[in-house]
Amino acid sequence: MPMSGKDAACPGCEEATEEELLGRLDDVLKEYANVPGALIPVLQIAQAMFGYLPEVALKKIATALGKPYSEVAGVVSFYSFFTTVPRGKHLVRVCLGTACYVRGGKEVLAGLKDLLRIEVGETSSDQLFSLDVGRCFGACGLAPVIMIDDDVHQRVKPARLTKILDQYRDHPATGDNGNGDDRP
Repeated sequence: MPMSGKDAACPGCEEATEEELLGRLDDVLKEYANVPGALIPVLQIAQAMFGYLPEVALKKIATALGKPYSEVAGVVSFYSFFTTVPRGKHLVRVCLGTACYVRGGKEVLAGLKDLLRIEVGETSSDQLFSLDVGRCFGACGLAPVIMIDDDVHQRVKPARLTKILDQYRDHPATGDNGNGDDRP
């Protein structure tokens, strides 16, 4: 994989290959080999390393911990924290708690699906955005609310979604919503 200009300026910053990540996973598995209840911590570490849980990693974890693959896959599918699909650079979460739902959260979600051309749990083709839903972000008086990474956008209307998303396209590291542009 060719390095970008940013990576060339920082030789130690290029992303690890899958082979390198699997080697690191082997080190983690050695550390947790005889630890009772190791499955969930190992899955959390693996997901942090890969950004998601690829099948090859799940099989390696099952073998190393002496568990059937079906058990490991079952734990991954049970907990919503885990994902077997690569996530985008930014996680977009739409609140569908009661206040947000009643004040238009469902329409905001539909607008995001249309704009990003993805369903909940999927990642946009440009790998920038993954879409998810939540039940309450603790901002009911500001409903409907979406969160992009750690940024809360309040009183969101479907007509403003493009402008909100563009902040993350123009500034990939973080959204620039500190100037009040995320208000109606």
